[in-house]
Amino acid sequence: MVAFVNKRRIAQYLTLSGDTLKRYRKQGDWLEGIHWVRINSRCIRYNLELIQDWLCNRHDPISHQRAIERYQSSLLSNQKKTSKKNS
Repeated sequence: MVAFVNKRRIAQYLTLSGDTLKRYRKQGDWLEGIHWVRINSRCIRYNLELIQDWLCNRHDPISHQRAIERYQSSLLSNQKKTSKKNS
């Protein structure tokens, strides 16, 4: 299960400032809907697992892209529907 966390928690966990988080978002290093989501105009949540992977693989975008693809395929919206058979 993916953990989306608030700015305070991710900044503390990664020892990054709020300004650094914002800069990564604004520069496009972190993608909206992948690395972070906007709940409303004042609330942003960060995908902790993918951001950790990005930090480890920021100079190897192919490896990080695989992590993104695994994340996307794990979403319920991307799961194959199972057909129910009437017995």
